[in-house]
Amino acid sequence: MTFSSVVFLFMFLPVTFILYALIRQKTVRNIILIIASLFFYAFGEPVAVIIMIISIIFNYVFGRMAAGEKHDKLAVLLGVLVNIGLLIAYKYTGFFATVINDVTGLSIPVPHIRLPIGISFFTFQGLSYVIDVYRNKSLVQKNFFYVLLYISFFPQLIAGPIVRYEDIARQIEEREFNIDRVSRGINRFIVGLGKKVLIANQMGYMADMVFGFAPSSLGMGSAWLGAVCYTFQIFFDFSGYSDMAIGLGCMFGFDFRENFNYPFIAPNIQKFWGRWHISLSSWFKQYVYIPMGGSEGSRAKTTFNKFFIFFLSGFWHGANFTFIVWGLIHGFCQMLETYQIIPTKKKWFKPIGHIYTMLVVIVAFVIFRADTLTQGLGMIAHMFNGAAGDAAVNAKIFSCVTNLFIISFIFAVFCSTPVFKVIKEKIDKTKMASLCSYVAYSGSLVLFLLSILSLVSSGYNPFIYFRF
Repeated sequence: MTFSSVVFLFMFLPVTFILYALIRQKTVRNIILIIASLFFYAFGEPVAVIIMIISIIFNYVFGRMAAGEKHDKLAVLLGVLVNIGLLIAYKYTGFFATVINDVTGLSIPVPHIRLPIGISFFTFQGLSYVIDVYRNKSLVQKNFFYVLLYISFFPQLIAGPIVRYEDIARQIEEREFNIDRVSRGINRFIVGLGKKVLIANQMGYMADMVFGFAPSSLGMGSAWLGAVCYTFQIFFDFSGYSDMAIGLGCMFGFDFRENFNYPFIAPNIQKFWGRWHISLSSWFKQYVYIPMGGSEGSRAKTTFNKFFIFFLSGFWHGANFTFIVWGLIHGFCQMLETYQIIPTKKKWFKPIGHIYTMLVVIVAFVIFRADTLTQGLGMIAHMFNGAAGDAAVNAKIFSCVTNLFIISFIFAVFCSTPVFKVIKEKIDKTKMASLCSYVAYSGSLVLFLLSILSLVSSGYNPFIYFRF
């Protein structure tokens, strides 16, 4: 188990929660959460916490300006410049310098700037606050500490979901805190922890192994195994973290919107994006797509708007052409679906819609995961050309298909669908509902113990979305 995991699970979280539960005064509770959130971020990013606080101060000031009539448009402009400028400075400066050097032959020094954890999330939340106040002046918050808590709240600070201020504005000032909420929050947190530790980590270990070899050495089976495992890893890593964030928020009285809704059961790519990373999709729709005109206007304009959004979605994930191409693949498929070049609305297509969707998703994630486009395209080629690859490499990869891996893989498949949700809903309608609820909570305890054992026995515990 990593030291940070020990500190969070057995020291930071219990101490924060106990102090919060013992204090009844809402102002003091907010102070506790603010101090805890800043400490939580500073623990991993001692210098970056100053950057985040400065960002929050600017957004607070811009929010006050946006609430007026005289300088409201200027406030939005400044908000965009500061937040996006901060993101570019820390996340994309090196990328742009490298591209300029490659295109022009210049030798501009390429800076190696340490990326503050979660900068893509807290800058987007700050910017959405300013824009929302501009659109609805009544949302302005004069209390700086409320804005500070909104942006820095530790459950969603470093990996989302992206929370809009209007969704939790009332909860910052007045919220419920009771046994029912705490128990539901703990249960949701444990489910997320289980997803991350027991499924994502198992899938990630295999994916890292496969992607660690040159594509030319991979056989068709090995390439597919790595691609599918990475698809499961990124889903259960991020949806697991979102579950933990939603659960922690519930424990402290906050309700965050769902970030995932079984995206792998989507019948097409358009529906997939209504279920995958919902907070990011909604953010781009509300603050970029609709202001650009959305689907109004000519077909060509709508197509451009969608492609631009998917370009931004890919680029938001990282300063690499692999992320941009990943976004454009999804944008291209959505365009084909919109124009019915891929006939998603035809009855005969629906039975194969899920297969088509998963093929696109898995292939695109190979590009997303690859270090370079060349590596990604090489691996995709080996997924479809029947290549035998290097026998020794393939043997090493498949030797890691242990019983534990197989069990995790089976759970990954089932947990990607609403099977357990449907079963629970049916049980809730029977007389066994109360008994099953106790069984469910007992199962959560077992899941928590298994997760802790897995953390203790393994040093492999990456959080993919921390780097975004």
